[in-house]
Amino acid sequence: MNIGKAIKQLRKQQGLSQSELAKVTNITQAALSGIENGNRPSHETLANLCNALKVPESLIYVLGIEREDVPSEKKQLYDSLFPVIQDLIFKIGS
Repeated sequence: MNIGKAIKQLRKQQGLSQSELAKVTNITQAALSGIENGNRPSHETLANLCNALKVPESLIYVLGIEREDVPSEKKQLYDSLFPVIQDLIFKIGS
């Protein structure tokens, strides 16, 4: 699970810089960079990021699922469905 990668994808998809998103969520750019690089945000920070990105927290978790998180017998299903789910999340987030 990579929540930071999901946040980064949504931030970029919405055309926001790290400094812009950090400012809106009242965290430092360094803290946001840390989150995007694997540090777990607090629940409050994650809620603020989701609010700023205009996506439900549950979508961040779904977008954060990585192939290695999926059991081997479900990887083929993941490979076929995840791109569709990811596209849908980006459409919701835009």
